[in-house]
Amino acid sequence: MTRFGPREFQLVLLRRMADHQPELVEEALLRELGASRAEMREANRRWQATVRSPRGRGTVQRYRSVLGGPESSGQRKIGDLECEALLWPVPLWPDLRFEVLTAPTGAVWNEWLIRAPGATGPALHTLEDLRPWSCTVDEVARAFAPARPMEGTAPTRWRLAFTAPDIEGRRHEVVADFTWGLLQRVSRKQDQDVSRNAFQ
Repeated sequence: MTRFGPREFQLVLLRRMADHQPELVEEALLRELGASRAEMREANRRWQATVRSPRGRGTVQRYRSVLGGPESSGQRKIGDLECEALLWPVPLWPDLRFEVLTAPTGAVWNEWLIRAPGATGPALHTLEDLRPWSCTVDEVARAFAPARPMEGTAPTRWRLAFTAPDIEGRRHEVVADFTWGLLQRVSRKQDQDVSRNAFQ
């Protein structure tokens, strides 16, 4: 059995994104990682087995064993809670970092991609600026405040509802879908309503 390291972890991230952006995932597999879809599925299977293991579930040690020591760490306060933020580089996205927020016990509170400290994110002003894989949950939430968090469609997925203008200045109610914290797609509410009514 091959070692499960940073390359395989990136395959896990891509597996969850393939439902929304199969073409981007295919390009990343072939050009960046030199991997097949079968390798991606196997990496995800092995990762899920680790996640579901009673001994390793929800602990930061899982990430340390796969990714090595974090690039940086620091204390962060979220409301009244003190947590530690650990960051690892992700070669597929050089301007991003994989962030794990942990409790003092080592339990994982949150895990997703964020902008690397000191890196400049995209200018987000209109719907046309919201390109897949270009921005993170917190960047979109800040740019189009007030954004309303919604329940994700699966683990590692998040959704935001907000109002944003198009390039001509017309405002639209939209929902943005994120996987591992990275933007995957944006859909207008009217399109969602049409799709929903088609199945009624």
